[in-house]
Amino acid sequence: MSAVMATPRPSQVNAGKWASYAFLASCALFFAMPLYVMLVTSFKTMDEIRLGQLFAWPAAPTLQAWADAWGTVCTGLACEGVRAGFWNSVAITVPGTVIPILLGALNGYALAFWRPRGGQFLFGLLMLGAFIPVQVMVWPLVKIVSALGLFGSLPGLLLVHTVFAMPVMTLLFRNYYAGVPVELFKAARIDGGGFWRIFVQLMLPMSTPMLIVAAIMQITGVWNDYLLGLVFGGRDLLPMTVQLNNVINTTTGERLYNVNMAATLLTSAVPLLVYLVSGRWFVRGIAAGAVKG
Repeated sequence: MSAVMATPRPSQVNAGKWASYAFLASCALFFAMPLYVMLVTSFKTMDEIRLGQLFAWPAAPTLQAWADAWGTVCTGLACEGVRAGFWNSVAITVPGTVIPILLGALNGYALAFWRPRGGQFLFGLLMLGAFIPVQVMVWPLVKIVSALGLFGSLPGLLLVHTVFAMPVMTLLFRNYYAGVPVELFKAARIDGGGFWRIFVQLMLPMSTPMLIVAAIMQITGVWNDYLLGLVFGGRDLLPMTVQLNNVINTTTGERLYNVNMAATLLTSAVPLLVYLVSGRWFVRGIAAGAVKG
């Protein structure tokens, strides 16, 4: 009798379900509203924007603001749009994703299976580095990169991104490999596999879920970075985020809100696309061991 009485009624279940749907819809609307305003504003002319109808759909949609944002808007003294910043961001993000992931996977593999002397101490230092704010390390890194003759160059900027990515990348792969049966590693050793052969032929092919998680985190982190690109990029390697800041803060007359919105959407297009395309893979990777250990 008590079990029957404790069972929730269908009306209570439906009420809870609809309440959850309402809450999720409210959250989605809250986060989607700014994106909607940016999108519709980017398709409006300045005459229509002056009417003050923020949420209204454009009466005569135009792509002129997008064309100006990409190719002609001023980002300081130069009026070449955010196009140059886009290709700079691509040049930074591709190696800035591949190199830290490979090094993080190598570190995690060594710490999980080979366990070198002093490995736990080094791992502790890496984890300590993860809690040091970026702003605290900027000035020492400027001195180090300058002493190496790499300041304002792509190798110097990649070195800085790799340094800041190492703690998280190492933690992710170490925890992932900690969930792999050690018998598999021992069997590979018995078959004559060495350090590099086991890593390349066995561990990396097994790491697809974690590689996807790490790639998503690193792509979005490097692409959205502003501070490191501004400080270490020099004049010729400014990423798209810095160019966007220059577009918004450069005023040579009337502030073009439609161009600013279009430039913002162009800058955020790559991270949005990455999340939309690979969001489910991110969840699978997390479930496959990203937070184990």
